[in-house]
Amino acid sequence: MDKNRYYPWLVVALLWGVALLNYMDRQMLSTMKAEMMVDITELESAANFGRLMAVFLWIYGLVSPFAGMVADRINRKWLIVGSLFVWSFVTLMMGYATSFEQLYALRAIMGISEALYIPAGLALITDYHDEKSRSLAVGIHMTGLYAGQALGGFGATIASAHSWQDTFHWFGIAGILYSLLLIAFLREKRTLYRPAADLRASQENPIAGAFKGVGILLTNVAFWIILFFFATSSLPGWATKNWLPTLFADSLSIPMAEAGPLATFTIAFSSFLGVIAGGLLSDRWIRTNIRGRIYTSVIGLALTIPALLLLGFGNNLPMIVTGGLCFGIGFGMFDANNMPILCQFVSPRHRATAYGIMNMIGVFAGAVITKTLGESTDAGNLGRDFALMAGVVFIALLLEFLCLRPKREHPDE
Repeated sequence: MDKNRYYPWLVVALLWGVALLNYMDRQMLSTMKAEMMVDITELESAANFGRLMAVFLWIYGLVSPFAGMVADRINRKWLIVGSLFVWSFVTLMMGYATSFEQLYALRAIMGISEALYIPAGLALITDYHDEKSRSLAVGIHMTGLYAGQALGGFGATIASAHSWQDTFHWFGIAGILYSLLLIAFLREKRTLYRPAADLRASQENPIAGAFKGVGILLTNVAFWIILFFFATSSLPGWATKNWLPTLFADSLSIPMAEAGPLATFTIAFSSFLGVIAGGLLSDRWIRTNIRGRIYTSVIGLALTIPALLLLGFGNNLPMIVTGGLCFGIGFGMFDANNMPILCQFVSPRHRATAYGIMNMIGVFAGAVITKTLGESTDAGNLGRDFALMAGVVFIALLLEFLCLRPKREHPDE
């Protein structure tokens, strides 16, 4: 089956479902606070609820580089299956939790298990797809993350109709069953351009080999540039995830019940358009220009600059919604090309490790900007600070455009 020309797209379809579950299971908790605190009174404290959300992010970020190292050394199919099974079982068990301490421990375990997925999943997709379809494949996969984030918001709807315990149970069972589907249909594939080098690598001590890979990455100047522009561009990405509904409510003087759906739909819809457009454009451009993926990513970042200014200084519905749509399209184009650009500078043996490090830096940047914008909101400066992020993105754009110059699509060819 894995030799069939359609199988690479089946891999994307299978992992799209995993990506959806990855984001949906982590998001549900944030929407069900009201129902849960009736049974677990510690959740009435905003500080406790913040601790519960934060422990996932910090552990997820810290584990991400190690998750990438593991993915570069073992069979990624079984890593993905195991990761999905564990976080789905954790989701199931959260429905049986009766104390804050139990939820806290389960949330920490979820951070570990979910971190194992993204580096392995993206590395597997890029091994199945060459320059003709790589960005589109990654972009389609990213829409699974967006869909999961949006569907996670329905956790509260299901919980209000049934119970928060049942909600966790049903989604946990769905993930466990899906892991069985992956066992039947997902196949490992390694793209190796230097078999002799990889034979030597396979004979190394696994731990020594993993840290040697990190050392190779840290001496790669292009990787540091990618790491910087990924981190700086993650700032507005996380800002829109966590603070855009508040910004909509403040700028338009509307209740959060209206601002939340409006902000979420605007970003989700436009990001979907962006990753598909960015994937298609990049895959066509790379055939005639080796910097095609970089140019596509730069165009995407360029679109987010006026978008952040509109979001920050806008005071009416057309300006705010236009800013949201422009940001989603631009960030989607950028998002679809991060892993494909990484593939132009990092060998297949180290791609999961590289993306794991990127994931860690991105999550930590998200934690910093979330806290910073919280303080801005209290001071009444949320819009201004949203607009100021346009300057940070412009620096990232210049660095990417001027400094990243790949010589070929695959660095190990």
